[in-house]
Amino acid sequence: MATQKLNTIRINAGEWRSRLIKFPDAEGLRPTPERVRQTVFNWLGQDLAGQTCLDLFAGTGVMGFEALSRGTTSTTLVEKSMPAYKALLENKQLLKAENAQIFHQDALQFLAQNLATTKQKFNLVFLDPPYNQAWLAKVLPLLAEHLHENGVIYAEAEFAIDSTHEFAQNWQVIKQSKAGNVFYHLLKSA
Repeated sequence: MATQKLNTIRINAGEWRSRLIKFPDAEGLRPTPERVRQTVFNWLGQDLAGQTCLDLFAGTGVMGFEALSRGTTSTTLVEKSMPAYKALLENKQLLKAENAQIFHQDALQFLAQNLATTKQKFNLVFLDPPYNQAWLAKVLPLLAEHLHENGVIYAEAEFAIDSTHEFAQNWQVIKQSKAGNVFYHLLKSA
């Protein structure tokens, strides 16, 4: 049986600058491009010391590991796909990322469990769900309960998010841009 060749993506900055993380081919898995990540972390600030992060549809984990590399106190990565989850665990071990908590779970189940048990709040949420499955409409209305008072959400989508979307009416778009067919946004509670 042939072993599957893994893809790689580079961490841009921080403690693990230029380190490569590996990820499998998986349906719907779209790593956030390097130039988009550079823009997002310019928006957020290069030093994320003391902040907590949730990478809700972690996929490759590059956003969550990038946040850890830039100093977050902890980053929680949630991924439903078993091959992607296994790669996240391998990357955690490779980077010696003790402050990464990785869950093999559906996003909605994770949010419900978090509210019912730990009630952990996050300063930053990365939200890059699979396209064309209405995940933003399902998840975005739930996130206010999981954010610290001044917390922000980074959201990628196949469309521009604005107040005409019912699911986004309690959110203010504070930054947005587009790269190819990807629209990306920084949101805060309205």
